[in-house]
Amino acid sequence: MNSDAIKEYWSQRYKDKRTGWDIGSPSTPLKEYIDQLTDKNLKILIPGAGNAYEAEYLIQQGFTNVYILDISEIPLQEFKQRNPKFPDDNLVCEDFFAHTGSYDLVLEQTFFCSFPPLPETRKKYAKHMEELLSVNGKLVGLWFNFELTDDGEERPYGGSKEEYLSYFEPYFTVKTFEKAHNSIAPRAGDELFGIFVKL
Repeated sequence: MNSDAIKEYWSQRYKDKRTGWDIGSPSTPLKEYIDQLTDKNLKILIPGAGNAYEAEYLIQQGFTNVYILDISEIPLQEFKQRNPKFPDDNLVCEDFFAHTGSYDLVLEQTFFCSFPPLPETRKKYAKHMEELLSVNGKLVGLWFNFELTDDGEERPYGGSKEEYLSYFEPYFTVKTFEKAHNSIAPRAGDELFGIFVKL
């Protein structure tokens, strides 16, 4: 699908309330990671942010340089309604692969798993993440740890630790990539928590 078709696809899912990935709050592993951060000036990107509860949590904790990106305007508009003081310039409606910038930290939450599970797409994701990070920048987040469905058609798309590492290791030093110990109950055992540092 081209960018316009992808935008329409996701916008329709928001209109239809088909947002099963939305847990209504920041995920526990990312919340606890954020709680360990001390530099409130970090430039942070959340791509494929959806309702961006992690961004909401970041600004509540005093982070001042948070950007959220989504290909659909609908969740960005809803985020702005909930957070009217959030800077308009930090709400980015754009295709991830067209986005440029330099960030200290990118937070991954159910974004990778939204792409059709083609090796070339997953490799492109890893490479573009590396391009978006500043020197020693980090990609931190959660990746689903379960097999793809037989038809490979139903999001979220899973995968394995070994597969994911094959995409990330050319571009990142792996600080940790293990089963999350603090996932929400419905996802227990099905999430890998990773910290990847740009080479």
